[in-house]
Amino acid sequence: MVKKVSPSAIGRWSIRRPRLAIALWLMFVAAAVGALSFTGSNQLQNGAVGQSGRGYALMADHQIELPSGVYAYLHSASLSTASPGFQAGIRTLSEGMKAAVGGTPTVLTSRDHHAVLIGADVVVAHPSGALLARALETVRAHEPQLRVALDAASGGSSSDLARAEQLSVPITLLVLLLAFGSLVASLVPLLLAVTAVVAAFGLLGPISQLFALDGSVKTIVLLIGMAVGVDYALFYLVRSREERRRGLSCRDALERTARTSGRSVLIAGGTVVIAMAGLFAIGSDVFDGIASGTIAVVACAVAGSVTVLPAVLQMLGPNVDRGRARFLPHLRTDGDSRFWAAVVDRALRRPLLAAAMAAGFTLALTVPAFGMHVSQPSSYALSSSGQSSLTSQITEEFPTTSSPAIVVVAWPNGEAAAVGRETQRLEALAAASGAAHPPFAVVQAAAGHALALLLPLTGLGDNAPSRAAVRTLREQLVPETLGRVPGSDTAVTGDTAEDVDFTAQMTRSAPYVVLFVMTLAFVLLLVTFRSIVVPLKAIVLNLLSVGASYGVLVLVFQHSWAQNLLGFRSDGAIIAWLPLFLFVVLFGLSMDYHVFILSRVREDVHAGMTTDEALRHGITRTAGVVTSAALVMVAVFSLFGTSSSLDLKQAGIGLAVAVLLDATVVRGVLLPATMKLLGDLNWYLPRRLTWLPRAQSGPVGAVSVLASVPD
Repeated sequence: MVKKVSPSAIGRWSIRRPRLAIALWLMFVAAAVGALSFTGSNQLQNGAVGQSGRGYALMADHQIELPSGVYAYLHSASLSTASPGFQAGIRTLSEGMKAAVGGTPTVLTSRDHHAVLIGADVVVAHPSGALLARALETVRAHEPQLRVALDAASGGSSSDLARAEQLSVPITLLVLLLAFGSLVASLVPLLLAVTAVVAAFGLLGPISQLFALDGSVKTIVLLIGMAVGVDYALFYLVRSREERRRGLSCRDALERTARTSGRSVLIAGGTVVIAMAGLFAIGSDVFDGIASGTIAVVACAVAGSVTVLPAVLQMLGPNVDRGRARFLPHLRTDGDSRFWAAVVDRALRRPLLAAAMAAGFTLALTVPAFGMHVSQPSSYALSSSGQSSLTSQITEEFPTTSSPAIVVVAWPNGEAAAVGRETQRLEALAAASGAAHPPFAVVQAAAGHALALLLPLTGLGDNAPSRAAVRTLREQLVPETLGRVPGSDTAVTGDTAEDVDFTAQMTRSAPYVVLFVMTLAFVLLLVTFRSIVVPLKAIVLNLLSVGASYGVLVLVFQHSWAQNLLGFRSDGAIIAWLPLFLFVVLFGLSMDYHVFILSRVREDVHAGMTTDEALRHGITRTAGVVTSAALVMVAVFSLFGTSSSLDLKQAGIGLAVAVLLDATVVRGVLLPATMKLLGDLNWYLPRRLTWLPRAQSGPVGAVSVLASVPD
């Protein structure tokens, strides 16, 4: 006879063999890290899609290496470029640049003769940043009237990521201390989340052999892993403490928790996995890697919560409450929350008014989202507000420094002369049409039979004129020139072309991603709660949360009022990858709360309470822990809101706002109000769906079904 494997059965096994369960978990984590050492990590070299991706592939196939360079910008409102002080600054920087990178510097002068741009190609194997920095400081010290910047387009996203990653663990611990008031109880969820993230990092090695991973995957795995790992452990730990305080022994409390919260953890993790799997529908190598990495860390967090967590709590017993942090205020995570009890009581007394006000508030925040504009981050959008405005100024003064379109062409034997003629024609047409600014550069392939033509685009690189120039090149100029060479293979790529292709790809794939995520989430919740109303309402509530976060993003980042407050320069757009990424992440994380709350409500209904009583009891009993879990997410996501990188800033603020709204307005007011209005219809299941499997639930693990309203 085959025994049924369930979270309850796994939990019981873990509780009875705690040392073995802990040892097996540590062995799994070690094996995952060992797998990374064995397989190594396959890094994604380029995540471009469409014609841009094909262009980069052509360059890689024919070994076309674009030159790298460094730039220095000097400007003075009072000195002209011919003045002795300005000339001295030019000489100092030029000499330092040549010593640092080996290339011969070139100097461009602005039309008003108050600014110069010095550039040099990197020709040495190991350029010296120290020599460049020394030259820069010398100019600043001796010529205070000169404004000097080196590589102004480079942002601080790498240091921002490192800072956020370092601070995420201590901030999470602080929030947990506020939630539990106990050091030991706070360390348990944190250690579970950390070991799940470490295991997932190890699994990224084998995964990268299937999906080459972008550099952002580790950061996202850390964020999601900490969020769900702490969430699941919080709900499990709080429920076990509650059962112990009702008089159960430690083992009985944990077994009861395994039957209830253990099952909820599995369902909640399933919804996050489903949401993340929707990223595969985008058809982007970058998102394939993000999806596989986040699915791995969620799976690790779920596995740890239902296996090693009961074992750890069994071994700790009452000692889990040791190490009281009496110097800190204590959020109420166990027992009824007085604040949320008052909120829910008012929502249940006037459900129509409460639902109308909460829905009206979220819809009002959603309205600005209909005016959302998306684009890839430009070189200056990735910088802080001071640097971004400077880089914009440089591009305006020196149009030839704008982000170039890269026209790549490969040809068969015997067509080199024709390619040379058509390349010259393309340069002339691009300049005459205003699509690009000369001078142009040609980079020959090391293997022959291919070249890359660099055309500095009109505009700033990320605005409408630059995108129009890319379309002109692709649809008119290239087909009329290089495209006519027999057997030639052409592609237009570059930063702006990537923006055009990526935005188009996201627009095309969005309906499929949304449909995939909502359909599978609906099916999972339908089977879990045996109600057709619960999943439909969950989807609607989640869409309200997502829509409100979109609206806040538009209000903050497409306008200029928050620039000084948050330290950025608005380019009038939202980063192209963000809306769809926010949708899948928020849909999964928001569904976590929904599953935990409704599981408790349904459990109370099984225990004999009316729907109203179960609503009040279930929400007020889970409100404290939901609030604490949300605070962890908001705190960690807010770290990214302080980044100097615009895409990280938008992602951090969007996630933080959405989680905060979802855990308060949506779950605390809108959910109980709508459930009160629907009454027993909440549990409606059509007769033709009664064949659905009946899931175990309830405090005693009995097989039971919520009441259904007949067709």
